[in-house]
Amino acid sequence: MVNKMYEQYQQHVKDLRCTNKYRQLHGRCQVNQDKCINFSTNDYLNLSTNHSVIEAVVVAAQEYGVGATGSRLLSGDRDCFHTIESSIAKSKGMEEAIIFSSGFQANVSALSALLSADVLGAPPLVFFDKLNHSSLYQGVFLSGAELVRYRHNDMVHLEVLLKQHKNDHRHKFIIAETLFGMDGDVLPIHDVAELAKQHHAILYLDEAHATGILGPLGYGLSTAIDLDGLHCIVMGTFSKALGCSGSYIACSKTIKEYLINKATGFVYSTAPSPAIMCGALKAWRMLPEMVNERSQLQHLSSILRSKLSKSNFDIGASVTHIVPIIVGEERVAIDMMNNLMNNNLIVSCVRPPTVPPGTSRLRIALCSHHQEKDLDLLVSTLERI
Repeated sequence: MVNKMYEQYQQHVKDLRCTNKYRQLHGRCQVNQDKCINFSTNDYLNLSTNHSVIEAVVVAAQEYGVGATGSRLLSGDRDCFHTIESSIAKSKGMEEAIIFSSGFQANVSALSALLSADVLGAPPLVFFDKLNHSSLYQGVFLSGAELVRYRHNDMVHLEVLLKQHKNDHRHKFIIAETLFGMDGDVLPIHDVAELAKQHHAILYLDEAHATGILGPLGYGLSTAIDLDGLHCIVMGTFSKALGCSGSYIACSKTIKEYLINKATGFVYSTAPSPAIMCGALKAWRMLPEMVNERSQLQHLSSILRSKLSKSNFDIGASVTHIVPIIVGEERVAIDMMNNLMNNNLIVSCVRPPTVPPGTSRLRIALCSHHQEKDLDLLVSTLERI
């Protein structure tokens, strides 16, 4: 039976190869960065190599050690965790915050807890953007909640669905990313917040790609809305624009207390590295000062989108530094990625099921250190290949 099982695993991998959905590690960490221009990293503000952030990590490692040594409910709690949670809550205009080891862990464990039918008395209704991240889907699926998907960023469709269920007295949630990581477009935050208020729904926002980039001080798009009368829970990560690892959820005191007791990914996981959390705290406190870096990203992304559009590349609805080049077929996207790599240009190739069928793409992620000449080289190489 075990041999049969391995044959089935091997067949699955073989099927992926045949349909151009096979994934493998590229060893890109070994690429000579002096020769290559990297358009695939999520280190949007270059904080992963910032000297102040690195120094904060080193100092913290000397004080706390590298690992937390246990879950926070056992031996793993540290005062620096409470410091970063307080800073996040204040910056986000929320009562509390709670940290997790990754964004995926935060979404899966928090949503499976928040949507629990055992606690709420019945499976809640979840109104869900069709292009939301896999971790959001997984959290909903684990909970057993009823999923009601609306067309991507279509607030008219969302309103129609909410009205269709107005007589359903189960608890309602609206779940969406604020900056969609595969498409580079932005949630109409004020519209969705108003709908959540009107229909008495809890709004759960994923700010993974928006943290550090959007909002008046770089603290995410949720900081631009009026939270009065709005029941809002916000997830964000330290692993993208902040250049570290880990994540947070900003919420009310009640929600934090509930997650500490119900979110399995928090209860049963070793706490994040104290050293990395101190690095994330340093990066978090630097965000208000990084106006020029965010402006540079906006400037570069506007130039790139214009150049790609003039060359008839399909960039979807991107309005940010994340710019997809949608080519359709998996094989085409793979070949383009490899050709760019051969020309010392690193980009990400994204295929189904990460994106919908027929929308395989190259994902261009701009960082504040990129220059206009880098964009010129990228576009001219794309045109040539």
